[in-house]
Formats: sequence, structure tokens, C-alpha cells
Amino acid sequence: MKTLSKLIAAAGIAVIAAAGPVMAAGDVKPAKDVDFSFEGPFGTFDRGQLQRGYQVFTEVCASCHSMDLLAYRNLGDPGGPEFPEAQVKAFAASVEVADGPNDEGEMFERPGIPADRIQAPFANEKAARAANDGAYPPDLTLMAKARAGYHGIITQLIKGSGGPEYIYSVLTGYQEPDAHAAEDAPEGKSYNPYFEAGPWISMAPPLSDDQVEYSDGTAATADQMAKDVSAFLMWAAEPKMEDRKSLGLRVLIFLLILGFLVYLTKKKIWRDVEH
Repeated sequence: MKTLSKLIAAAGIAVIAAAGPVMAAGDVKPAKDVDFSFEGPFGTFDRGQLQRGYQVFTEVCASCHSMDLLAYRNLGDPGGPEFPEAQVKAFAASVEVADGPNDEGEMFERPGIPADRIQAPFANEKAARAANDGAYPPDLTLMAKARAGYHGIITQLIKGSGGPEYIYSVLTGYQEPDAHAAEDAPEGKSYNPYFEAGPWISMAPPLSDDQVEYSDGTAATADQMAKDVSAFLMWAAEPKMEDRKSLGLRVLIFLLILGFLVYLTKKKIWRDVEH
């Protein structure tokens, strides 16, 4: 009986822990529903969208946020933005990278190469906080996997965690607070009911129409830029997603064929045996 009681108690704790994100979300609005091309078991990344998303990251987000786990060479990898090699080298060479020491024992700066990590805007956390009134802009490499736009076990099983939807919702979710919320408005913060730790966020609305100029002619609306950079951050968080889906499909087909052959084998071996 004691063992049964312990098992019931453990199950209760597990349910409460699983429900934690829902309770923690409080008044935070669920993420907006966005139809991304990479969703679903057969979804793939849109190369053009990933390239546009990188442009938005570079021209807008990179002034505050880093992507420490991503190297310039990854921008040319299969399954990602697939920029041409010459363009990847140009991206890398456009930044100065600290290196050394040289033969005299001194550090020096050199043009970046594809093997270098994407250049961070600040040398360290203290410099980042000093430039952002004490707020620390998080690294964005894994943001699409670290944040959930949808909460609840059942919802996440059906729709996924909604990381890119969360990013899109935050980027497009700035609004004027109602009179009651405005009474408690912290100085220097913006109202965003989609922000996980919100509703007040230190980051001012980062996107506005025609903020960048897309080379492929796509209209650079704030909504389009939010979708593009959200897709790019999803790829950054899971760059081998297409390979994983492709392998999973091949394994599934193999198991179906194997199961059918095993069934035929069983029928042949036991066909003369009465049951």
C-alpha cells in the first residue's frame, strides 16, 4: 500500500511539473499561429526565407544580440540558407576578428574567415548591459528551441513547442497597454503581452516597414521580416532538421517493409500447422 501511495504521489508531482509552463504563463498570450514551410513531418526550409532572415538578423538584431554557436561557414551548409561560397567568405571578411598572439606576443585583429563564429556585438556581458540600460540581450542561436509558444502537453504534441511562433509573436506583439496596465508601466519598457516574462519588455519594437531592402524583391513589411527572421532562428537552433526528417522517413519505410516481410515469413512457416 505504501508503495502504491508513493507511486500516486510521484505521478501527481509529475503532472504538476508538466503543467508548470501553463501556470507560469499566467496572463501571457499564446503565440500567434503562423504557417511555416518547415513544420510537419515533411516540411523543409524555404532557402529564400532563410536568406532574408539572415539579412534581418544582420541589419537589425545583430546590433544587440549574438549568435555564438553559429559560424559563417554554416550559412553555406546544405539544408540551411545555402549562400554561395564566395558570399559566405564576403560575410566573414566584413568583420574584424581578434586573434593572436602574434610572434611578438601581442593580440591583433584580422578580417574574418568562414570558420569564425558570427561576430558578437559586445565583448562581454557587462559591456552588453552597459549599452542596454542594464538589460542583457540573450544569445539567439538556440532561442527558437529555448522558448515555447504553445503550452500544455497535448497542445505541444499536436502543434510542437512553437518556438518560431513565439519569436514572431513577440516581434509583432507590441501594443499600447490599457489604462490599468499603464499605471504600473516601468520606465523605459514596452508593453508586449506575448513576452514570456512580460508583459513589459526592455527591447523597444525592433521592426518597422521597409527597414531593410530585400534583394529578391520581397516587400519588407514588419510582418514579413518577423516571419523571415523567426524561420532563420529556427534553422539556427536545429540546422540538421531536414536530415533528421529524411532519415526518419527512410527508417519508417524500412520498418514497414521489414514488418511486411516478417509477416509473410510467419505465414509461410506456420501455414501447415494447425492452430
